[in-house]
Amino acid sequence: MLHRRAFCTCASLALVSSLMSDRARAVDAACAVMTRDRQHAITPDEALARLKAGNERFIDGKTINCDLIQQAKETAKSQAPFAAIVGCMDSRVPPELVFDQRIGDVFCTRVAGNFINTDFLGSLEYAAKVAGARAIVVLGHSDCGAVKGAIDHVKLGNLTATLAHIEPAVKASKAGGERTSKNAAFVQAVAETNVKMGVAALTAKSPVLKDLVKAGQLRIVGAMHDLATGCVSFMA
Repeated sequence: MLHRRAFCTCASLALVSSLMSDRARAVDAACAVMTRDRQHAITPDEALARLKAGNERFIDGKTINCDLIQQAKETAKSQAPFAAIVGCMDSRVPPELVFDQRIGDVFCTRVAGNFINTDFLGSLEYAAKVAGARAIVVLGHSDCGAVKGAIDHVKLGNLTATLAHIEPAVKASKAGGERTSKNAAFVQAVAETNVKMGVAALTAKSPVLKDLVKAGQLRIVGAMHDLATGCVSFMA
């Protein structure tokens, strides 16, 4: 007869082995590069769910390690990203890391202040209509230097024209206190307004993206990244 202690030990080892196997399968699935078939099987809602799950891993310190060189080899001839992200150039907000994504998973377009202009519209039309991305996220972040510069009307070479893209959000934002970069609440309000205006601009200025959204083939949402916590909050 099997001793009770031995039985419990065997049962525990079996459970650990099962959990390790489940973890290995999850990692293998996450590390599998995006193909056209995999991309087409993902719905817009599932695309956003993948990004949210990735951010949760990032926050929890449970990011998935993959063989990036192997992924580079497997995606060298083609790509099929499931989402596109419009982000700020800020060094603290790299989309692939924030959403725990890897080579071939997401398109990223970045500029100071994550605003939308014609170049971004064209890039995102390619991402969604041609390459098949299922979701677009306009990602702003807390304590944004570009937003602060737009609020304070900073003038510096070509940066002046860059910040002008954010000024409509400055004018449209409301918050208590002074309307300067020293007012953290106002800076946050402008950053959020800038994201919302960016989301609206994607369908207002691009019939291509508007048609994809109408057909249920694409979702466009806004989100804010908290620099202090790493948490990404999606806007309704």
